[in-house]
Amino acid sequence: GVHAHDVGTIVDQEGICIRTGHHCTQPVMDFFGIPATARASFAFYNTHEEVEHFVAALKKARRLLA
Repeated sequence: GVHAHDVGTIVDQEGICIRTGHHCTQPVMDFFGIPATARASFAFYNTHEEVEHFVAALKKARRLLA
């Protein structure tokens, strides 16, 4: 129930970079009434510490936006 850009702003303040927006799927998102999405990109080089930091930032965003 919160906007993806709000989530992106909060996790950015925690030093985490995520993508927010339409991600080249605007027609589908319009069809389903979704204004924007947020996504993180993980790869083989991400550490457990980075993932834990990301999860903590998401928990903070959830707490602040609830």
